Amino acid sequence: MHRFYLPPDQCREGTLFLGDREAHHARHVVRIQRGEPVTVLDGEGCEVLCKLQDYDRDKVRLTVEERRSHSRAACQVTLIQALPKGKIIESIIQKATELGVARIVPLLSERTVTQLDEEDAARKASKLQLVAIEAIKQCGACWLPKIEMPVAPEEFLARREPCELPLIASLQPGSRPAREYLSAFQAQHHRKPQTACVWIGPEGDFTPAEVSAIRSSGAQPITLGRLVLRVETAAIYCLSILHYELEPPPA
Repeated sequence: MHRFYLPPDQCREGTLFLGDREAHHARHVVRIQRGEPVTVLDGEGCEVLCKLQDYDRDKVRLTVEERRSHSRAACQVTLIQALPKGKIIESIIQKATELGVARIVPLLSERTVTQLDEEDAARKASKLQLVAIEAIKQCGACWLPKIEMPVAPEEFLARREPCELPLIASLQPGSRPAREYLSAFQAQHHRKPQTACVWIGPEGDFTPAEVSAIRSSGAQPITLGRLVLRVETAAIYCLSILHYELEPPPA
């Protein structure tokens, strides 16, 4: 069944309308026929089962047949990812969405090649949000991760956001497997964390000063094994571990 995305305020009525990109996709890419079933995701936990009623000029009219609500993930995971070169960040966002992250914060670290002013940062965030939308349509995730505007590490740290399990992928001696921190948290609190975040550096990793600041904020260094991974591999590696350890199996 083909999936489409509409914001929550456009999913409340008994008849839904796909417009712009979604209408073009339905009409000219996947060529859905009248009466064919489709799914609409609102990105906030609602899955709407519909049938295509008709094509109206630049819109596609859908009739709602059933609504299903899905709860958020047991642990809200934030990926704090230094912007890599080129379009690698788009692949990272796709995979992160498939692995159930709640939020992605692109970082403009000292060794990040791409540097953006405020206007470019806003434009970048909007473009990357579209990547996440396409990803939930592909994988069927009912919650759309929020893509924030790119910020410098010191700007993010200045927010002092609470997080129960902050981690940083580290090449430094003394790093431990993520499972050890997860086990220690559960032993202390008798439950799994409800929020977690993981910092992933750019090509060449974070600078020593950045690592020191991030660790001083409470982030615990995790090892990714004896091999040096590319940034996109490191992100998928960390998120896969967190998804496996923190998400309960399907009922």
